[in-house]
Amino acid sequence: MSKSIVTRAAALFAAVALCQLAYGQNSGKKELVHRVLQAQQAEIETLSKSVVERPAAQMMQQAAIVLQRQVPADKREGMGRAIEADVKKYVDEAYPLVRERALKIAPTTIGTVLEEKMSEEDLKQLVAWLESGANKRYQALGADMRNAFIQQLLSEIRPLLDPKVQALDSRIRVILGVPPAQQAAPASSAKPPASAKAASRAAGK
Repeated sequence: MSKSIVTRAAALFAAVALCQLAYGQNSGKKELVHRVLQAQQAEIETLSKSVVERPAAQMMQQAAIVLQRQVPADKREGMGRAIEADVKKYVDEAYPLVRERALKIAPTTIGTVLEEKMSEEDLKQLVAWLESGANKRYQALGADMRNAFIQQLLSEIRPLLDPKVQALDSRIRVILGVPPAQQAAPASSAKPPASAKAASRAAGK
């Protein structure tokens, strides 16, 4: 066997070995990425639900304003309940569709970025954290922590924002030629009508 044949054979074997190594590394990274996506499934589902609920929440806010300003008081609650029922039906029908699509595209979007931008060692550390008991307990406390933070923040910013909100409302009324509000309660502390409360509950489901 000539030296050139030996050299070519050695190069071929080396190329095959490198391909096998690369395949093994990619296969290992793909499995780790899959585990990351599994651990993050709840977050993906939560994001999907927020995508579905956001336009409904905006419409409910607008509906609450219309109910308060343009609908007789004795009809507000009934109309609010009817709107709430329609919003709930929309969310119940739309969320499963969005959730299914979100979980389907996650591997080719989030997964692709993770596989390209993170090393196998990085992914191992990420998986270890996501699957750890500490992270699961932290995630379980997330809602309570957010609620406590938001409630405290709202209570402290109310005195700061109410004068500014009232001043803005007055300027907008002047621009629109609308009479000034009569004894209006501060915007951040005003109690919404029963229909608005029902709308808020529907948007939060």
